[in-house]
Amino acid sequence: MRFVRYRRAVEKLQALAEACESVKHWPPEAPFLVQAYVFGRLLTGDDPVDTVEVVLMLNLPPEEVTWGSNPKGTAWLADTLRLSKGGFTYWWRSHRDPPWNHHVREPVQFWSSQHGPDHAVLRALAELRLHDLPRLMPAPQELREQHAGELHAALAHLRAVQSAYWDRDWRQDHRGLGRYPEDELWEAVQGYLDLQDATEIK
Repeated sequence: MRFVRYRRAVEKLQALAEACESVKHWPPEAPFLVQAYVFGRLLTGDDPVDTVEVVLMLNLPPEEVTWGSNPKGTAWLADTLRLSKGGFTYWWRSHRDPPWNHHVREPVQFWSSQHGPDHAVLRALAELRLHDLPRLMPAPQELREQHAGELHAALAHLRAVQSAYWDRDWRQDHRGLGRYPEDELWEAVQGYLDLQDATEIK
């Protein structure tokens, strides 16, 4: 695993905010990418960090962005934002869901399609003023309710993928840009099990 020095990690986040800004009008009728948040060890000032962890909020309903999934259109977006070039770990979420969940803790928004890059947040990170960051911290009851809803949605998604897995049209529709039907099934299994494991730990 390649580690990233803290200053370089902040620079990568700043570059990502600029990249998000470059796609804010795609598609013209309604932006696909709505908001972007950072969380994890970058927010604790670790130096170096193993990865810059981000959550990208999509203009899709929650049932199309179950935990751990890669909805249609995200392969292009990840490539355009250079998320797969190293240094990032990223997750997609619906803009109708909160960015936080059992894994994403105390996220901080650094970009939105409405306001662009949050320069105050990016400056605070660059200057290590971590206590000034506007972290999102749900109440325990909110987190439990959100987790239950995501677990239900993940199981429904897994069953849908399993049911359609051998359908020729479904397999054709889920092939391309380096992705295969097996990826859809694996992500559905992993997403559900991750949520289930979090339930058992509580």
